[in-house]
Amino acid sequence: MIKIGVTGSNGFIGWHLCRTLELYSGKFELIEFKREWFNEDINLDLFVSKCNIIVHLAGINRHCEESAIYETNVSLAERLVKSFKRTEFKGQVIFSSSKQEERSNIFGNSKKMARELFANWANLSTGKFQGLIIPNVFGAFCVPFYNSVVSTFCHQLINNEVPKIETDATLNLIYINDLIKKIINIFDSDTNSKITIEHTDTKKVSEILNTLLNFKTKYLENGQIPDLKNQFEINLFNTFRSYLNLKIQFPIKYKNNIDVKGNFVEIIRLESGGQVSFSTTSKGITRGNHFHTRKIERFSVIKGKALIQLRKIGTSEIFDYFLYGEEPAYVDIPIWYTHNIKNIGEEELYTIFWINEFYDSNDSDTFFENV
Repeated sequence: MIKIGVTGSNGFIGWHLCRTLELYSGKFELIEFKREWFNEDINLDLFVSKCNIIVHLAGINRHCEESAIYETNVSLAERLVKSFKRTEFKGQVIFSSSKQEERSNIFGNSKKMARELFANWANLSTGKFQGLIIPNVFGAFCVPFYNSVVSTFCHQLINNEVPKIETDATLNLIYINDLIKKIINIFDSDTNSKITIEHTDTKKVSEILNTLLNFKTKYLENGQIPDLKNQFEINLFNTFRSYLNLKIQFPIKYKNNIDVKGNFVEIIRLESGGQVSFSTTSKGITRGNHFHTRKIERFSVIKGKALIQLRKIGTSEIFDYFLYGEEPAYVDIPIWYTHNIKNIGEEELYTIFWINEFYDSNDSDTFFENV
């Protein structure tokens, strides 16, 4: 197996990279790294010596003292290079730099200097190095008010705050899943190079906000699945949903229209397509225990008693939702949350499932992990 070390593994890009590498069973082994090892030569050298590939993502984007941004980002690179020399590291180093290199600001300058330190090491050794110039990245679980206006807007809208556009700039964007694929594709590259990661979408800040406002109105306030016209809007919608407060968001009860004829319940309003399925589940049986990285799902319980459970991959907190056919309700499944549904009643459980894409056994986007 290829042994991969990731600094900054708890950050936005690092989290997604590590979780994605874990999906490649038997191909990659993640080598643990702790930030304090930057200050512990013995542990840093031990980490480096275990790795075939090191992806250096650790650093800071913002700080109350601007000088700390430069000092920290350059210092981390310097310490790694010293460790490479001490251990005679001959593997591959991939470094995440930024389009900010093109601007004369503290952050961009720090990234450029760090990249050049790694490049100089590679030129004077048998190591391999790729410095990635990355555009604006957006996606699930990015920290709001830190390095993405998309995450800030999502957080604000879901918490009923009013977003404000400071400058209606045009942003070159890449979705986190697309960036991770590009990083993995660079593994084992033999060239020492500066690689510009091309953006996948170009949007004005106001366009992004207007789309998110539409999501808030249709999805949060009315339970509709909005018209997701292209892959960017699907990615943005999944990003938006990742900021939901799952402790209070679900289950959502349907309007149950009852008269002498019986019941009538409207299950879902779709401006997008997809696939609708129906299942019965016997008493005590559990379905699921898997997660998705791109799919949008809705579970609707229409008869019986169900326990739906969610857990974010890499965490231990479990969200329990109890649903009853007498009061039909639904739970939407966020990406990167393993989930299951169990019949906890005495009769058969009837569930309707909606998903935004047709099932494809060759590309199911389904990964098994117990809740």
